[in-house]
Amino acid sequence: MSGRSLNSDQNSNRRDKVAANQDLSQAGKLPFPIVGIGASAGGLEALEQFLQHVPQDSGLAFVIIQHLDPTHKAMLTELLQRATAMKTFQARDRLQVKPNCVYVIPPNKDMSILHGALHLFEPSEPRGLRLPIDFFLRSLAEDRQERSIGVILSGMGSDGTLGLKAIKEKAGLVLVQDPATAKFDSMPRSAISAGLADLVAPAEELPGKIIDYLRHARTLAGSEPRLEEKDQSALEKVVILLRNKTGQDFSLYKKNTIRRRIERRMGIHQLAKIADYVRYLQHNPQEVELLFKELLIGVTNFFRDPDAWELLRTEALPALLEKRPDGGGLRAWSVGCSSGEEAYSLAIVCHEALTEIEPRTDFKLQIFATDLDQDAIDKARRGWYPANIAADVSAERLRRYFIQEEDGYRIGKKIREMVTFATQNVIMAPPFTKLDILVCRNLLIYLMPELQKKLLPLFHYSLKSDGILFLGNAEAVSAAAELFTPINLKLRLFRRQESVLPAPPVDFPASFVSPRAQDAKEPTKVKAASNLQSLADELLLQHFSPPAVLVNDQGDILYISGRTGKYLEPAAGKANWNIFAMARQGINSDLGVAFHKVLRQKEPITLRGLKVGTNGGSQTLDVTLKTIEEPEALRGMVMIVFYDVAKPPKKKTRGPAGGQVADNSRIAELEQEVARLREELHTTREEMQSSQEELKSTNEELQSANEELQSTNEELTTSKEEMQSLNEELQTVNAEQQSKMDELTRTEDDLRNLLNSTEITTVFLDNDLHVRRFTEGAQKIFKLIPGDVGRPLSDITSDLIYPEMAKDTEAVLRTLVFSEKEIATDDGRWFSVRIMPYRTIDDVIGGVVITFADITEAKTLENELREQVEQLKHQLEGGD
Repeated sequence: MSGRSLNSDQNSNRRDKVAANQDLSQAGKLPFPIVGIGASAGGLEALEQFLQHVPQDSGLAFVIIQHLDPTHKAMLTELLQRATAMKTFQARDRLQVKPNCVYVIPPNKDMSILHGALHLFEPSEPRGLRLPIDFFLRSLAEDRQERSIGVILSGMGSDGTLGLKAIKEKAGLVLVQDPATAKFDSMPRSAISAGLADLVAPAEELPGKIIDYLRHARTLAGSEPRLEEKDQSALEKVVILLRNKTGQDFSLYKKNTIRRRIERRMGIHQLAKIADYVRYLQHNPQEVELLFKELLIGVTNFFRDPDAWELLRTEALPALLEKRPDGGGLRAWSVGCSSGEEAYSLAIVCHEALTEIEPRTDFKLQIFATDLDQDAIDKARRGWYPANIAADVSAERLRRYFIQEEDGYRIGKKIREMVTFATQNVIMAPPFTKLDILVCRNLLIYLMPELQKKLLPLFHYSLKSDGILFLGNAEAVSAAAELFTPINLKLRLFRRQESVLPAPPVDFPASFVSPRAQDAKEPTKVKAASNLQSLADELLLQHFSPPAVLVNDQGDILYISGRTGKYLEPAAGKANWNIFAMARQGINSDLGVAFHKVLRQKEPITLRGLKVGTNGGSQTLDVTLKTIEEPEALRGMVMIVFYDVAKPPKKKTRGPAGGQVADNSRIAELEQEVARLREELHTTREEMQSSQEELKSTNEELQSANEELQSTNEELTTSKEEMQSLNEELQTVNAEQQSKMDELTRTEDDLRNLLNSTEITTVFLDNDLHVRRFTEGAQKIFKLIPGDVGRPLSDITSDLIYPEMAKDTEAVLRTLVFSEKEIATDDGRWFSVRIMPYRTIDDVIGGVVITFADITEAKTLENELREQVEQLKHQLEGGD
């Protein structure tokens, strides 16, 4: 290669690097990305390889969190300075992070970041289990949101996994060193097995992948949103591909959420256009699954937002339990439970609350936990979690509710049995009903407002009276504020309340449709046929019924009948629909006094002769106030009716004396005419009253029939939905039981094959020394058949010359000290008989285990050797 060509390539590479750095520098308008790197003390080589491949002017800041011996002098800063041209600092308290620099955690410290400044803390534990990587990465996720980047290099344990979850939730980037290239692969493997790694590569390749990602991710680079209106069809194609592959419809999810997640995946694959990503999805089905996981945002922790869980345990649950003095079952539903941490947290909190209040009667807790992600549900069913959950679960709870294993913790049996897991789509499947507690945290924020307005009444329908609704810290019930009253608004705990008005119709998941469907033209409604009676009733109500308003016990107007403008008017300023604020001058003071009086006396009150100002004049009226007792839904409300009173006609004054005097005969005729007209008017009035009574009676009958039909229809709808909910519940329980049965079947097969492969005959006895199970080969010692299960072993014939076996077995069960003897049989065989206590997983003695190892060959050989020894001894004695 010529020198000119070499220089040309170098210049080209330099131009590419400058262009890349210029792209990244545009992010200066936003906070620059910060890379948090986790490694253990043995990961120095990986750290050096990583930093050696970071450009000096990358525009990124790097914070290194390493497991360091608290007693050793810090040398990591000097060692890493030799591997990079960037300035390397040991972190100090409140040190402001700057781009193109490397910051190293000092020994014996925990470190966090807030508004771009590092903060140092004394470790909570002097030695032993420390989680400094999780501690920092969590704070980094909160501080830099989608501009946070987490990197896990060589290291032991699982530190960093929970921190990467937090970064993933905020749409940050997660990179992990390829375990095959790591000196210690535990930390990388933990992150990968948790499904958190966006990119996996050797340490020296990770910096280049970060630069490439930031170059192609427009959202991180601060450019305009990629998905414009012209790309809407491409976005819909992505939703269609997801639905075809997974069966889940994401058209009801917020478009911005879908857009951000798609752009993240595009940045990882370095795709510039969404149309390119659609083609990539079509040719790579595994990417559809990855995007599906990305959209589910399956991030959760034990006791997330601890203050809210503490309030649930100490106040909300005890108040709920006090209203259930007869005990029984408590039913709960955890919606979007992910990998189960939230459902198990609820079970633990409920168990603690029951333990503290010690109710007089027993409560049985049943929690249904559902999620879209089958993999997350499978993990939740296993109930195993890494050791770093100690950051969220107290030592006392770990001791009481978990079983510690070599590399993590497993949920204890009593908590596991409270929870039933199943895959379910809350926006498509029937809900669980008759619930005492409903937990739905950080799901509503990803759904469109229209769908939120449908789900909240559905949650209200699912809960019992005074049931508890537990939402995430960024969610609220403002779309259905009349259905829930806050227990603590800040901590998002609410209690179901009965509405004083008829409950609005509940849309069940079967009726949930995509918002796009709402844009379609609504079908023309067929106008109901009118009849004379209904038209007459409507006319009478409009023109002859007095104006009235229905108010609650605070005076808030709930319903208006007729025209009330002469008596009420909106008050100036902020809208206020209270009767006392809207009553016109002249009636407001008397109305207020009468209102409080009618609430106390529960008897109707009529105010007569009130005058209210109208346009240029006044109107005399009577006002009647009456409390309502029936129907029950309106009990406690007040009906206020306004009656206009006609003004008496003014009397005409007579003229001065000497005026014209009316003729007596003419007066008599007029008086007769007036009497006749009065009689006709009286007859007409009676006929009208009779007709009005008939119309009123007919109208009441029609209203009653209509109400009965509506009630029947509502009952049928409710029954249908309850049946669907019950069916969903049965399917969920069946799926859980089927999963357990499959697991038990596999376990039984494994145990049977294991026991048979050892060629050691085993008999299991219960505490009464009755046969519970036996392996193949037991029939050669005892005359056992499958029907002998449940019989005492002493009743079964045996070939063993061991009359003390029953006594030895009882002694082992009593003293828990194992027994081992060599026993012969009638046919000359020998067995090593070992009797041991049978211990359950909860360390409870459940009987004994007797094993029979065939030692006939060993005994035969022993006898032969003994005979040979005897022969040699005799020969030696004869020789003497």
